[in-house]
Amino acid sequence: MTSETGAQCPWAVAGVVRRKTCLSKFNCPECRFDRALTRQTLQNRLMAETGQRPEGKRGRLVHWRQAMLFLPPRRRPCLHHLRGRIAFRSCTNDYGCADCEFDQYFLDQHTVFATVRPVGLMHVSGFAIPQGYYLHPAHTWMTMEEGGMVRVGVDDFAWRLLGPPDRVAAPLIGKAFSAGDCGIRIMRGEKEACLVMPVGGVVTETNPRVAEDGAIAAADPYGDGWLLRLHPSAIRQDLTALRLGADAAKVFETDIDRLYADIEAIMPLAADGGFLGKDIYGSLPELGWNTLVQRYLK
Repeated sequence: MTSETGAQCPWAVAGVVRRKTCLSKFNCPECRFDRALTRQTLQNRLMAETGQRPEGKRGRLVHWRQAMLFLPPRRRPCLHHLRGRIAFRSCTNDYGCADCEFDQYFLDQHTVFATVRPVGLMHVSGFAIPQGYYLHPAHTWMTMEEGGMVRVGVDDFAWRLLGPPDRVAAPLIGKAFSAGDCGIRIMRGEKEACLVMPVGGVVTETNPRVAEDGAIAAADPYGDGWLLRLHPSAIRQDLTALRLGADAAKVFETDIDRLYADIEAIMPLAADGGFLGKDIYGSLPELGWNTLVQRYLK
């Protein structure tokens, strides 16, 4: 199978153009090439409907979806095959993905079980920070996805600060938030913390695996432990409050130094400080749940 990057553009697969590689991960509405050819084919169709005859090569262009219908089934691949997600499967719905039962089934399975993985991890005093993820200073994160969606979770610092949760409650699908709103509830025993949303938007999906077992989020915060997906409402504005790469590392460094100082006030530390464990609150409840939440996660 191919990958979405470098796969053949549908216009080339349909034979409308000789050769074209997809450079937009099949996000056709954002592709200038697709928009230009779609406009031309629409103009050609409108002219034909009024009895006019388009001239030249451009005048003979038809949309790739229409061109696909003239190909034999073995040459009409499902778009999920073109994206490299499945083995070959012939399209059986004339590329009407919006009302295709297989497309709906696949998207349900893919979005629920697909694992987002950062390209790489940085480490600051033993805490992991993902490359390419945007981090909120209150220790939630978001990463961009195709189609203009974003995925949201809680970072390694917050999970280790509070320890493995008994339950994680994400908001209901369809709920609208602004950046900075309380949106992610973490429960441990009778204790509860509400963490902020890194960006604003409408919730389109939540992670059912985390809903069933909150410990997954703490064990794999940047992968299987994602919490929800959003359709963002003001992404450009919201990004100005988030941190990426070295700037995110500075946030971690500041909070780690403060945390060491708070611990030192309760008990002496080794000369080198050492690395903090996976369950800071559980090991040192004297720090106070509410104090930790207010001091580091607000």
